[in-house]
Amino acid sequence: MSSVVRVWRPGRVVDPHSVIGGLRKGPGDPAYVFDAARRTVWRATRTPEGPVLLRLSPYGEAVEAEAWGPGAEWALDGVPELLGERDSWDGFEPLPEHQVLVEAARRFPHVRVPRSRAVFEAMAAAGIEQVVTGKEAFRAWRLLLREYGEPAPGPTPPDGRQMMVPPAPEEWRLIPSWQWLRAGVENRRSRVVVTAATRAKALERTLELDDSAEIERRLRSLPGVGVWTAAEVRQRAHGDADAFSFADYHVSRNVSYALIGEELDDEGCAELIEPYRGHRFRVQRLLELTGIGHPRFGPRKSLPTHTPGATHRLR
Repeated sequence: MSSVVRVWRPGRVVDPHSVIGGLRKGPGDPAYVFDAARRTVWRATRTPEGPVLLRLSPYGEAVEAEAWGPGAEWALDGVPELLGERDSWDGFEPLPEHQVLVEAARRFPHVRVPRSRAVFEAMAAAGIEQVVTGKEAFRAWRLLLREYGEPAPGPTPPDGRQMMVPPAPEEWRLIPSWQWLRAGVENRRSRVVVTAATRAKALERTLELDDSAEIERRLRSLPGVGVWTAAEVRQRAHGDADAFSFADYHVSRNVSYALIGEELDDEGCAELIEPYRGHRFRVQRLLELTGIGHPRFGPRKSLPTHTPGATHRLR
């Protein structure tokens, strides 16, 4: 299969994995492969024109983008946004008393918030990630894509992995309940994905909006979607630099601990990062890249072989 190649020259250093690494669902993600030796990202996704495999290779202040499949032109058109071209650090200034953030901004000056333009895809992943550990969510994503995804067009990456394009909305809707449970996804979370699949076109239309609050309102109008899920979607699909992950088990504690050496809940952390409004997710992302977080104690949680139905507050 032939490919289409473009070179994007943004006039700044771009490391694709540093920008879009948050789209990867664990090291075994069938839709995302990172070739560390070449700093190259391979990403399989579904576009309005069809499936695509996208390879992003950095060369100093340029990125070579190569795409295979029906969605190649659409994907290449979106490479600048995917790599953060619409994002701006204007108005972001770390406070001197937040020395860790000052240092993070110095270390990672080229990190931007990506805009994938794949709203339903981001919603499906976030729905699966609700109220479970990352390890559990990554396992479920991997199993479901291997079973119901579509082999990506184009070649295999250097590690020889068969990459998979995430299922289309109508395909997510057809996954039987027992297969969700087999992947460790209980009914409450699977309903989030299935309901979102019925409204996939409306979800994609949120890309036309500039009002972050209205985008959040529309996302949260879906049953089972709360502040955390809406924020995850806005971070990944809309490029929202203010979409902080409130209602996450660790994020507020990690951020507050990194900034002031004290673990705060969502309310306390919200007050702490209020001076960064407009850039609160940027604060979260920069601190994540430093690897600094609150101390964790106790044994690791083991993965369940099945997940019974449960009721949790909206995330």
